[in-house]
Amino acid sequence: MSTADIGLIGLAVMGSNLALNIAENGYTVAVHNRTASKTDEFVAGAGALRDKIIPQPYLKEFVESIARPRSIIIMVQAGKPVDQTIEQLLPLLDEGDAILECGNANFHDTVRRFEELRPKGIGFLGVGVSGGEEGARHGPSIMVGGSKQQWHNAEKVLTDIAAKFNGESCCAYLGEGGAGHFVKTIHNGIEYADMQMIAEVYAVMRDGLGMNPKACAEVFKEWNKGPLNSYLIEITGHVLDAIDEETGKPLIELILDKAGQKGTGRWSAIAAQELAVPATTIEGAVAARSISALKSERIAAERTYGARTSAKSDVSLETLEKALLAGKIAAYAQGFAVMSKASEENGWDLPLGTIARIWRAGCIIRSRFLDQMAAAYDKGEAVNLLMVPDFVELMKANHGALRQVVAAGALGEFPLPCLSSALAYFDGYRQATGTANLIQGQRDFFGAHGFVIEGRGEDLHYKWPSTLGN
Repeated sequence: MSTADIGLIGLAVMGSNLALNIAENGYTVAVHNRTASKTDEFVAGAGALRDKIIPQPYLKEFVESIARPRSIIIMVQAGKPVDQTIEQLLPLLDEGDAILECGNANFHDTVRRFEELRPKGIGFLGVGVSGGEEGARHGPSIMVGGSKQQWHNAEKVLTDIAAKFNGESCCAYLGEGGAGHFVKTIHNGIEYADMQMIAEVYAVMRDGLGMNPKACAEVFKEWNKGPLNSYLIEITGHVLDAIDEETGKPLIELILDKAGQKGTGRWSAIAAQELAVPATTIEGAVAARSISALKSERIAAERTYGARTSAKSDVSLETLEKALLAGKIAAYAQGFAVMSKASEENGWDLPLGTIARIWRAGCIIRSRFLDQMAAAYDKGEAVNLLMVPDFVELMKANHGALRQVVAAGALGEFPLPCLSSALAYFDGYRQATGTANLIQGQRDFFGAHGFVIEGRGEDLHYKWPSTLGN
């Protein structure tokens, strides 16, 4: 007998927590894991929620235990394991059933799977889930793309398990094909930039102002009460405050300075390049993580060039706070610009105001000013967030501080790739007369690519002197 409201395959950390979230919201969830012992462990630890969980060690019985039309969440490793799971499920599914991939997938793979399953009558939803382990358990931000009919079949469950902001669910259907996973990818790109800028400000505090981790922690805790209020600022205070139990030293001083990455930030940078949308803060953050991985090379390079010679800085904490706010606005502006162009290119009609709203709770980049972003997009004000009146005022008030911090970084030899990129983007975006005219002249010189002179037309050329033999 079909008794489960929804199914879930894959009981690692995220899958297990998502299943418990579903059960806690009153739904019966069938669960399956490739390793049966993992399923047994999960059920044994489910406590009072065990009655809402149907463990199924065999895939056929798992599918049969779910009410039709079936919605089956898969939470397995991205890439080939997803395709293998789909292949195993297909012979067991009926027309109208749907597979919901809730991992971090490359949106190109999501588009491919959507198109492959559509002729078979099987829906495919690429679902971005943000919030980490805690979000999955207690309410993540959920970004849905794919088949609209199958979205309606799963809508109530997904809406109920999502985070809530002032009673409003942080879950939305964003468009067909890869729309949901694309938005999650850009979310992660903004997350990379936000984290990197916070780390850069910490570097100025530590190395330029001589502040210890405890003092830095107190500053971030205080900033979280003001305009920088956000999840990442909040957890930064906790990370800097943590003490290693074994040594009694600040934990941050023991953690190796090599940052990992699973691909989503890199995918967002690649997508921006393919769409010809500048996303320099995201690119800078991805590059910074790649440089961090070169630990042995960095040690050798410091020996060769010597440690920084002028580390002290006179930048105030207030200036750092304002600089970080300006940098964050630039990063969000770039991320939303990438989504806007992708929506146009792919025919998704992404609801940018809705995206800002579902990021207000549950997700990693939730922050105070997402309400202002949502309102701007709902009014149709935003060509770029840097042109929205609220953000124009914020940037006017804070870009001077960003300029001071970037200058202090250059003089003090602190690498600030994201904050520097944010400033260069802002200055380039607001410059009516740039220097691309010289580039166009150079391109015409060596490649006859042509240029434009207003009032004379396009694809113009000049008779340049020959440089052969020089």
